[in-house]
Amino acid sequence: MKTKESDYHHGDLRGALLNAARDALEQNGASAVSLRELARRVGVSHAAPYRHFANRETLLMALATDGFNELARRLRAQEGKDDTLMDMGQAYVSFAIGNPSLYKLMFSPELDRKKPELLADAAGAAFGLLRSQTAATDQEQSGTLAAWALVHGLSQLLIDRLLPEELMKPDQLGALVESVLGHLQVHDRSKT
Repeated sequence: MKTKESDYHHGDLRGALLNAARDALEQNGASAVSLRELARRVGVSHAAPYRHFANRETLLMALATDGFNELARRLRAQEGKDDTLMDMGQAYVSFAIGNPSLYKLMFSPELDRKKPELLADAAGAAFGLLRSQTAATDQEQSGTLAAWALVHGLSQLLIDRLLPEELMKPDQLGALVESVLGHLQVHDRSKT
């Protein structure tokens, strides 16, 4: 009979560590994520995680990269709909409040989003999807920034529970996002 350690030794240890890290992150925040604890959770030696992650920071960057990739997938799923920009806004806020600790990590000033390149590319892809819907040019991106600022700010307010309780009811979320984004005077390419 194989042990848990040997199962991971020949399986997807990197994936198992990332899954365990994401669970730890959502349960207790980024400060609770340690390579040693993750090794214990997945049943491998304390040295095994270092085959995939040089240190805690590279693990957190990998988590953030996965988060941006997931966000981009959710935004991409909204492309081509009648009200793409609004639908992307809904998807963005839904992702953020569904994964609050991951979302906070993704935008943490402690992570250098310029490296590794995979993290920079993942963050850029998510922003690029939003940009593609706001008729922005390389020179004029204020519409994209306005849309992003609104959904990012609203997400953070919801995560931090800084809004009145009646606005934070789950059945009110869609209407709240639509109302907030309704104040945005950005040309949505999906409507042209």
